[in-house]
Amino acid sequence: MARSRPAILLFLAVVALAAMALAPAPVAATKYNITKLLAPYKQYSRFNEMLSRTRLAHDINRRQTITVLAVDNAAMSALDHYSLQTIRHILSLHVLVDYYGDKKLKKLAHGTTASSSMYQATGAASGTSGYVNITRKDGKVSFTTDDADDTAKPTRYVKSIKEYPYDIAVLEVSSIISSADAEAPVPPPAPVDLVELLSKKYCKSFAFLLSANADVFRTFNDTKDNGLTLFCPVDSAVAAFAATYKNLTAKAKTAILLYHGVPDYFSLQLLKSNNGMVTTLATTSENKKDYSYDVQNKGETVTLQTRVVTTSITATVGDIEPLAVYAVNKFLKPKELFKVVEAPASAPEKSKAADGGDDDSSDDSGDETAGKGDAAPAMLARWVTAATTAVAAFALMC
Repeated sequence: MARSRPAILLFLAVVALAAMALAPAPVAATKYNITKLLAPYKQYSRFNEMLSRTRLAHDINRRQTITVLAVDNAAMSALDHYSLQTIRHILSLHVLVDYYGDKKLKKLAHGTTASSSMYQATGAASGTSGYVNITRKDGKVSFTTDDADDTAKPTRYVKSIKEYPYDIAVLEVSSIISSADAEAPVPPPAPVDLVELLSKKYCKSFAFLLSANADVFRTFNDTKDNGLTLFCPVDSAVAAFAATYKNLTAKAKTAILLYHGVPDYFSLQLLKSNNGMVTTLATTSENKKDYSYDVQNKGETVTLQTRVVTTSITATVGDIEPLAVYAVNKFLKPKELFKVVEAPASAPEKSKAADGGDDDSSDDSGDETAGKGDAAPAMLARWVTAATTAVAAFALMC
């Protein structure tokens, strides 16, 4: 039976829709990492390093729309006499919570517009001192604050370093942006006694292990003021692991204790909103070893997956930036010291062990299996939908 041209076009359209139904679901866009963006440019290495040391890099990476005003190594010398916390405030002025690429700056009308900075957004600024004025005059763009010293020269726009419209723009500016409020001395954080903190809640046994190893205890203490996230096994988890720990070599004991510390500050909110591998204090102490693990979140649950064991955060022991301490229900076992457990692909996901258990069979393979199991019915449903649509269209043409 001859088919009309409209019928053929209808059939082709339906086939195209069916193909779209079978196509893989789009993957979420990858977030940009400011330290990686700046890494190839050695002239900004000091600025890049300070973004990491002040933990501004993490704040930048969490934002979807941002402008970073970088300065070269020579200009960074203006910050040499400030404390780390004051430097954080000053550099926060260099992070605008809006997108200003090269084209946008050059299209600004003559006059001044104001943009909120990370300094204003975090609530550290007094009044509106965290706003940065962007002025375009005679074809040149400058950045100033209302509370800048009268003798301070405006910070000039130099050039664009890297842009991904309209997510992130990294620009070079001529000098550090001046602000009396941001440059004010910041009192250092109150000293924290790790043993006392851990002993108050959940982690008294782990505190004893740390204090018994002088090298480990010194490393944790030296790290905590610059950014430290510590995952401490609860007392029942330490008890379950005690026999195994006793038989480890002195070097292995040091490594496994350091494995519980991440040399950076992560709030619980950040852990719940980001997935990925983290390096540990054991990583930095062992040049040829990985000693990392995967942090995953599902709803309100945050898990640490080492490929030997999977443990969950059960409570917050303490969280005062730059130190965060979380209780976990199992002793973390690195793959560098223990055999990796691979569950059969067809095995159902095992139920989580009770708080404090030390079930060696728990690993990240269960989550992987579950993910594949969910994907199969979804793919089958898409095939059925596509096939049904195509058959229905063909029937209409006959």
